[in-house]
Amino acid sequence: MSQQGDPRRGDPDPLIGSGAQQTSVLSDSGAVDGTRRPARPVWNSGADLGLLVLRLVLGGTFVAHGCQKLFGLFGGPGVGGFADVLAGYGYRATEALAWVTGATELVGGALVVLGLFTPLAAAGLLGIMVNAIALKWGNGFFAAPGGGFELELALAAMSAALVLGGPGRAALDKGRSWFRHPVATGWICLLIGIGVGLLFFLLLRT
Repeated sequence: MSQQGDPRRGDPDPLIGSGAQQTSVLSDSGAVDGTRRPARPVWNSGADLGLLVLRLVLGGTFVAHGCQKLFGLFGGPGVGGFADVLAGYGYRATEALAWVTGATELVGGALVVLGLFTPLAAAGLLGIMVNAIALKWGNGFFAAPGGGFELELALAAMSAALVLGGPGRAALDKGRSWFRHPVATGWICLLIGIGVGLLFFLLLRT
């Protein structure tokens, strides 16, 4: 005897019912009618943890250098000593420049570690490294023996990577407007960082 439903009794045909339910499920999910919203981005452990490591190393390095310049910690010269170093490189307004450089390294590095205002903070660090690269350009690439710019280039590239790539989801920037639109924000901040670094080099040296 057939197991299909009897239309005279109002029994649904199980085959037809199954197909209708399947169509309904697909329609609800948006796979059929094309109205399904894009899935929210999920945690990418590899990329996000990699960016976290990058932020901790880069930001921590600049925090340490900022403490050297501002407070004389970790064997650093302090503001007065760093101003003398800048004067030796031919810069003007060396005390003000020493304060600005040290504060940018300290505050910018701390913000990078936290992942807060990351594009702008990393752009500030990038500007300092662009200035240093321009200063050491004539010494060649390798740090030894001529005092080249290889370390500054590595730090500049790390800073630029954060400016363009963002801080990752393990950051206080998560959900902010510049986090949701990283490409536009990144390029603007990248140009600002490079431009300010070159302006300091060109305008503040005798």
